[in-house]
Amino acid sequence: MAAQFTGTRTRPPGGPAAPQPPESATRRPRGGSSLARGVPYLLILPALVATAALLAYPLLRNLVISFQVLDAFQLIQHTTQWAGFSNYTSELSSSVFWDTTVRSLAFTAVNVALIMALGTAVGLLLNRLGKRMRLLLSLGLVLAWAMPVVAGTTVYQWLFDSQYGVVDWLLSELGMHSMAHYDWFAQQMPTFTVITLMIVWQSVPFVALNLYAGLTTVSAELFEAARMDGAGPWRAFFSVTLPILKPFFLSTTFLEIIWVFKAFTQVYALNGGGPQGSTETLPVYAFIEGVGNQHYGTGAAISTLTIVILLVLMAYYFRIILKQEDEL
Repeated sequence: MAAQFTGTRTRPPGGPAAPQPPESATRRPRGGSSLARGVPYLLILPALVATAALLAYPLLRNLVISFQVLDAFQLIQHTTQWAGFSNYTSELSSSVFWDTTVRSLAFTAVNVALIMALGTAVGLLLNRLGKRMRLLLSLGLVLAWAMPVVAGTTVYQWLFDSQYGVVDWLLSELGMHSMAHYDWFAQQMPTFTVITLMIVWQSVPFVALNLYAGLTTVSAELFEAARMDGAGPWRAFFSVTLPILKPFFLSTTFLEIIWVFKAFTQVYALNGGGPQGSTETLPVYAFIEGVGNQHYGTGAAISTLTIVILLVLMAYYFRIILKQEDEL
C-alpha cells in the first residue's frame, strides 16, 4: 500500500535523518540591499569632508568677492563696497571676455582631440610590444608625466628659443632656412603651437598607460575571434576595444577636458598669455585681471563664470553618471 504524502521529509531507510537548515539561515535579512548601497558613500565620506574643507570655503569666498568692488583701495582700507551683478554684466557684455571664451573652447577641443588620439595609439602600441620595449616605453612615459609643469615649461622655452633653441637649429639644418632664429612667441598661432605640444606631451602618458591597463582586462580570445572573422586592426578596435572600454574613453575624455580647460601654468609661464593677450585662456584672463590689474572683484566674477562654463561642458558626463547610478 503506497504511503500517503504528508508534506514532511521521511528518514531514508538505514540512514540518519537529513539535517534541516535553521529557519533563520533561509530568511533573507531585510534592508540588506539598502545597507549595501550606502557602504560606498560611507567609504568616500572622509574624502568628501576633506574636499569640502579645502575647496568649499575658497569657492564661497570667491563667489562673495565677485559681488564686490574690490580693488587696491578697498583692499588697503579694509572696506566692503557691494557691486551687485555689475561685475558679471560688465564681463558678459565685454567682447574681450567672449573672445577669450571662444579661444579657450577651441584650445580645449584641439588639445583633447590630440591627447585622446595619440594616447590611444600609444596605449595600443604598449599592448602589442614585447616586455623589454614595453618597459622602456613605459619608463619614458612615466618620466614625461612626472616632470613638474614649471620645469617642463622651462624646457620648452629653451627648445624654442629664437637664439639658441634646438628646434630652430634643427629645422634650419633640414633645409628650412627661414626658420633660423624664428621667434615662436611673437605671434598667436606659433605660441599656441608650442603650448599645445607641451600640454599634449604632458597628458598623453596618462591616457596611454590607463588604456594599456584597460586592455589587459580584455580577453585575448575576443581579438583572436575578430581576426579569424577577417577583421583588420581598425575594425577590431571599433568593434571590440571601443565598445568594451567605452566607460574608460568617456571618463578619460572628460577628465582631459577639465585639465586642459583649466590649464594655467603652461599658458602663463610660457609667454604670460602674450603676445598682447592673444593666447590668454579664461584662467589666465581671470588671474591677470584680478591679481595683475588688482581688480579682484572682476577677477572673481571671471573665475566664477569659468566654473559655470566648465559645468556646462561636463553636463553630458554628469547625465551618464546619474543614468548608470539609476541602473545599479
